[in-house]
Amino acid sequence: MIRRGDEQGLVLLFEETRRQVVGYVVAHQGSREDGEDMLQDALIILWERVRSGRYEYTSRLATFLLGIVKNRWLRVLAARRREPLAPADTDPPDDTESADEALIEEERTAVVRRAMEQMDDVCKKVLLMFYWEERSMEDIAKALGFSNAATAKSKKYQCKKALERLIRSFQEREQP
Repeated sequence: MIRRGDEQGLVLLFEETRRQVVGYVVAHQGSREDGEDMLQDALIILWERVRSGRYEYTSRLATFLLGIVKNRWLRVLAARRREPLAPADTDPPDDTESADEALIEEERTAVVRRAMEQMDDVCKKVLLMFYWEERSMEDIAKALGFSNAATAKSKKYQCKKALERLIRSFQEREQP
């Protein structure tokens, strides 16, 4: 259907893969909207590849789409960690990343996850609410019972520095 230019094929793929893709993104610190956005991006990539003749049918289309979503979502999470003040509507990089770069990114993500696991619950909540949920300091203060936004901001700064120290210590231990 896609080769013929019939967009109904995209609709069918969207409906077939929505639950799996959204489930993956939500399980990895995203929202339902993030998942649907990722799926739409993946469908556009698939559409362009099929229409240009660059798509080789080596797996189910649903498997191909989920692979695109996983790679792009990992890059979005990494970008959020590196540049928390970047606009949310910035397009993630092209999906032609090499296997080495993907492996390095997976290792970085694993280090950050391990560091987050070491942090106390308040710091985890503050950082996740600010960087992943993009909530305001006022919202964080109310949700966590801080006296005001300035207190929440101070706590976020302390937690961010603690996370950076943990990440550095993990990286130092892993170097030969």
